[in-house]
Amino acid sequence: MLPHRRFMIAPLLVLAFTANTSAPRNYMLDESRSELTGKVAFFGLGSKTMTFPKMEGRVTVDPNQISKASIDVTFDATALEASDTITRDRLKGESFFWIEKYPNVRFVGSSLKLSSPTKGTFTGNLTARGVTKPQTLTVVFDQDPTKVAPSEAVGFTATTRIDRRAYGMKSFQLIVGNKVDITMKARMVPR
Repeated sequence: MLPHRRFMIAPLLVLAFTANTSAPRNYMLDESRSELTGKVAFFGLGSKTMTFPKMEGRVTVDPNQISKASIDVTFDATALEASDTITRDRLKGESFFWIEKYPNVRFVGSSLKLSSPTKGTFTGNLTARGVTKPQTLTVVFDQDPTKVAPSEAVGFTATTRIDRRAYGMKSFQLIVGNKVDITMKARMVPR
């Protein structure tokens, strides 16, 4: 190979490597290390917690355009767990999630706004019980998602508060609070 050709190829390799490291990154949620919980007031004195242990989802992050990050997560409502069987069965029934008709809960986010390298908000739509409403999640990443190596996993915690009545869950209002605090802890792995 001629010496001048080597000098031409070296910059092209550097450019190719740089372009590849800043390309959009696709992740999937590691179900074994991810969980969603919901907490609601009960009789105004205590609270009840439900857990969605089964979920699947994907996340796309472009380090150069972080605002265009996207997330699509589906939670299996049929696998919903609660502290006791009466609560679990009521939550799965027609008065709440009505899993026979609506077996999944889904969040699709299309806009991430960072307020610091690891904190921000994800805006999108939450669908539960056949009702879709705009929802914003407060997100805290375990590290800066724009600086993570393409082969590295990223963890995050997302929180929000919903009014269950907005999703058609209007039963037991004298017993069960209307505001539900939701926390999702998840681990994204490269795919």
